[in-house]
Amino acid sequence: MRVVPLCLLALSLTGCSLLHKPYKPVEPFRQPAQTESAHVKPAPRPVPVKLYSDASDLVSKPFRDLGEVYGEDCQSSRQGSPPNIATARKRMQIRASGMKANAVLLHKCEIVTNSQGCYRQAVCQGSALKVSGQ
Repeated sequence: MRVVPLCLLALSLTGCSLLHKPYKPVEPFRQPAQTESAHVKPAPRPVPVKLYSDASDLVSKPFRDLGEVYGEDCQSSRQGSPPNIATARKRMQIRASGMKANAVLLHKCEIVTNSQGCYRQAVCQGSALKVSGQ
């Protein structure tokens, strides 16, 4: 009767050792050789978007309205960094650039408290415009 637990113990110890893979040394990382023809192109920068804060600046310029755009900057918690209106404005301009606009007419920028998912939030809204002869 004493032999059975000893056999089970020996079998369980040797059974686990069969699952391990043998040690294989790791080779050092080698950089592939670069040739002159393998140049990487940098990512295209967004087109600069001019910001108009007053509609009277657009009176003498022909333009087409491409739609509404917004930008936001969120303070996620009370201890987080405060929201920045300049960041929200820049994000609005980047969204307008994605719509192939070259200008934005700013409607309003404000700090909103207790919005969904944010403790405080800076929000800017405007219209994306394609201004001719800018």
